[in-house]
Order: sequence, then C-alpha cells, then structure tokens
Amino acid sequence: MSYHNPVLLKESIDLLSINPDGIYVDATFGGGGHSKSILKQLSSKGKLFGFDQDPDALENNLKDKRFTLIPHNFEHLRRFLKLHNVDKADGILADLGVSSHQFDIEQRGFSIRGNGPLDMRMNTRTGQSAAEWLSEIDEYSLIHALATYGEVSRPKKLAQIILSAQIQSPILTTRELLDIIEPHGRKGEKVFAKVFQAIRIAVNRELEVLEKLLEEGKELLSTGGRFVMISYHSLEDRRVKLYFREGKLKGEAERDEFGNRLTPFKLVTRKAIVPGSDEILANPRSRSAKLRAAEKKELTT
Repeated sequence: MSYHNPVLLKESIDLLSINPDGIYVDATFGGGGHSKSILKQLSSKGKLFGFDQDPDALENNLKDKRFTLIPHNFEHLRRFLKLHNVDKADGILADLGVSSHQFDIEQRGFSIRGNGPLDMRMNTRTGQSAAEWLSEIDEYSLIHALATYGEVSRPKKLAQIILSAQIQSPILTTRELLDIIEPHGRKGEKVFAKVFQAIRIAVNRELEVLEKLLEEGKELLSTGGRFVMISYHSLEDRRVKLYFREGKLKGEAERDEFGNRLTPFKLVTRKAIVPGSDEILANPRSRSAKLRAAEKKELTT
C-alpha cells in the first residue's frame, strides 16, 4: 500500500518554477512524493527542507545530501530553518489535510470506516487525542467546532446528543462516536464526515497552524519566490485565497492613490486548479483538492 499519493503533482511542481540552485520547503513531507519531484529539478547546489510532525512520516526520509527532514509542525517554519542557517527560500509547497496513510490506519482514528481509538492527532507524540478533547469540551465550544469547522446543520442538538452520551460512558473509539451520531443525520448530509472533520480540525488546530504557515511563509520567501498550496475543504481554501489576494488574514489590503492593492503577492493562479477526471479516477481522495499559487513581489509605495 502506498503511503500517500501526491495530489496534483505535476501542476504543483510546475507552479514552483524551480531554480535549480535554489532553496525550497516541502511543508508537508508525508510520503515524500512532492519532495522527490522537487529534488529531480535541483542541482548539487540546491537545497530542500521537509517538515512533518507525524512520526510515521519520518520513516520515509530521503537519502539525499540536498534534503533535510525536520520532524516538526510547519507552524514553526522560520524558527527551525534558522537553525539550519536559512532565512530565505525560493519556494514553499504545502499539501494540507490528512494523508492516505493516516486515513488508512484504523489506530489513528481519522476514518469513519473501520473501528479504532478516537485519536485524530497528526502528531501522536503530543497533545490531546480526540477522545480526551471530547471528555473536556463544554457545550458552547463543541457547538462552535461543529458549526465552524464541520459546517454541520443543527450543531446545538448534535452537541447535546454527543455530550449526553459522553456523560453516560466515555467515547473512546470511532465506532462509538459513529453509533451516537448515526440516528441524527439528515439524509445526504454526510454528517459522519462533517463531525469527524470538525473534531480533527479542533484537535490539531489546523486553521490556526495554516494561518501561521501563511504568515511565516510570506516573511520567508525571497522576492520572486513562489507559495504553492493544495487545500481540501473550503475553510482552508478561503484562507489561502484571501491571503494570496490581500496579503492578510482579515480585511482588505491597503491601496495606493491609484486604487492598486499594496499586497506582497502576485497571483500566479487566478482560479484554483483542480484534479482532472483521470487523477480523480486513479485517486478518489484527490477530488476535493484545490491548488493555488502566488509569487512574492517587491512591495512598493
């Protein structure tokens, strides 16, 4: 079984517009698919740094003197690169979301199929598991997570049902959680996937660390450097789209006297690139992927 099939591989590597002697960052190393393709275009002078907080991904480390795998979350991008004497990069690639490996291993607790511990942590060495998170969450916070991260309809009712069951008996496995929510989903709502997504995002602080990656990446990129992002749900994609367009996480960029946006990026992709029918057929998990790219520009006033 493949660890992870890299999504939109050719498109994302092409958008990096690789300088053979440059410095690049694969912020989500995973199975190393994107990294291997980047290395093929680097000269002996080029360097690639991979980030991945998942201990399982470390087993895929590449034996290449141009490559360094950093076993940490990409939210600490600049701090760990500075330890390697890197303060600027020519390109950053991030393939967000859960890897195929993480979904396929029942013990990780990401999938609505099978039965495993309710874990959902990207990094199993630290932080709260989903079961621990549920055991401590209050009703308001659970409602917020279901509504905001899962876009669940009737989040208050569902939160009350989950917490009522939690009081009677701790929810420790994926099957136990599914049995609780199964009778309460509307036809066609995909309530299972939405609830799991909401809890997973909360447990891993996914939107928070994405925002840190965007801000850190902006500072790390050299002028002319490319930021290439693959996202899998609207919460991620909206943030990437806004940041690339406005250069900030909230509101609009300032404008000059002629009405031109004073942003740090030039859009490389006006619209998101999505997988073609052949890729979706070969890798159904790619069907929700959206690829966007932006180039760091010299900000003038």
